[in-house]
Amino acid sequence: MNPKIEITKTELLSDNWYLLNKVTYNFTPENGEPEVQRREVYDRGNGAAILLYNKEKQTVILTRQFRLPTFLNGNENGMMIEVCAGLLDEKNPEDCIKRETEEETGYRIHEVKKVFEAYMSPGAVTEILYFFTAEYQPEMKVSEGGGLATEHEYIEVMELAFEQAMTMVYNGEIKDAKTIMLLLHAKNNQLVTSKIFSTNLQS
Repeated sequence: MNPKIEITKTELLSDNWYLLNKVTYNFTPENGEPEVQRREVYDRGNGAAILLYNKEKQTVILTRQFRLPTFLNGNENGMMIEVCAGLLDEKNPEDCIKRETEEETGYRIHEVKKVFEAYMSPGAVTEILYFFTAEYQPEMKVSEGGGLATEHEYIEVMELAFEQAMTMVYNGEIKDAKTIMLLLHAKNNQLVTSKIFSTNLQS
């Protein structure tokens, strides 16, 4: 099905942080009659996320920070374990994620690999997220990380065994979608290994 779409009106509902618009459009399905539809759409720009991994140590670098929306929806303390991520600015995704990696984790990386991109909530949010991986070594650590004080970021940096991270996915300690996607990518492409993940696949 390839519908015909005609945007007829866009109303700004809020620009307090990012942009919340109410969009009215004509939707004409293939071999069908046109109908008027209205949706609210949140535009926060696009973003990038990265999984740092170490083959020799079989470890990954994750972060832990407070996320208000999860606190409002059942996450008791509001803390989330995630891969490093950030919103894009005028720079390209590769430059953005290198900068975010150093700010959040303290690791200065030079080579990143783009693995895929995805719309994370296509029913309501315009954002497309670019996913990356990169190997890290102890000597790449140039600061404690933790995010920028000017942005009121309070980020805990975590170095975990990959097997432990996968266990945390299955027991519900890791619930962040982008993090789960990159951890599964790492296992499926043998960037790191996990006996627990293999056992779950066979069961």
